[in-house]
Amino acid sequence: MTCACGHHHHPRHHHGAQGTPVALKTPMVGLTGRLICQDAGQTMTALSLLPDHIRLSRKEPGCLRFDLWQDEDPLVWHLSELFVDAEAFAAHGARIGNSAWGREGAAIGRDFQRRDVIPVIRRETRQDLDAIDALLRDAFGGDDEARLVRRLREDGDLSLSLVADAAGAVLGHVALSPLEAAAPAHALAPLAVAPKAQRLGIGAALVHQAVTWADTASVVVVGAPGYYGPLGFRPADLSSPYAGLAMQMIGDLPKGSAIRHAPAFMTL
Repeated sequence: MTCACGHHHHPRHHHGAQGTPVALKTPMVGLTGRLICQDAGQTMTALSLLPDHIRLSRKEPGCLRFDLWQDEDPLVWHLSELFVDAEAFAAHGARIGNSAWGREGAAIGRDFQRRDVIPVIRRETRQDLDAIDALLRDAFGGDDEARLVRRLREDGDLSLSLVADAAGAVLGHVALSPLEAAAPAHALAPLAVAPKAQRLGIGAALVHQAVTWADTASVVVVGAPGYYGPLGFRPADLSSPYAGLAMQMIGDLPKGSAIRHAPAFMTL
């Protein structure tokens, strides 16, 4: 199906993904439903106004997803939207009220369902791979981390790949890969959260689940001590090309012992 922005989309609706809920202070807001035109005139109005409406909605700081696609019936559009919280959803409504779409498209029928959304942490699936790539590029502003995860996956070195799923939107990702070390150990990298969904606790929830999965194996990360310290990581005195770059660890690898990351890291 081709949506009003001119791209081909598969329908994306809210679904009940199974996983560990993220403890948000307030739930996200999801909206699904349909726009229903009464005649060809309203269809032309929708076709002329929706592209700008989509573009402006996606630019809103609290909008995490805004998808509209046309049904096989040209009078009907489906939508799937996700907002950071009720305040962001209200701001979206206020903007619409002052927009051309709000004024000229008001007569088009609406059949919407609103629901609270709590992200869950779950393992990646094959259907997530493009979304993980897009998330990593968006979060890091380049392709290096996306290439790293793809290479780890291709090499069989992606020990664990978790996503934060909010009603079908991939808002976060964390990877563990094996470390060559004196005892069982994993490298935690990369960790990414969609820019608009940061500071909500999603990253911490991903790290917690990754460390829990690792069980008694050590987990080593290179990152900001101010972020990873409160999550239980401590400075790690280990022999590695990354030593001295804020290397931290949860675990008990011997002081001064050597570690070696998976070959994919050498491509960075």
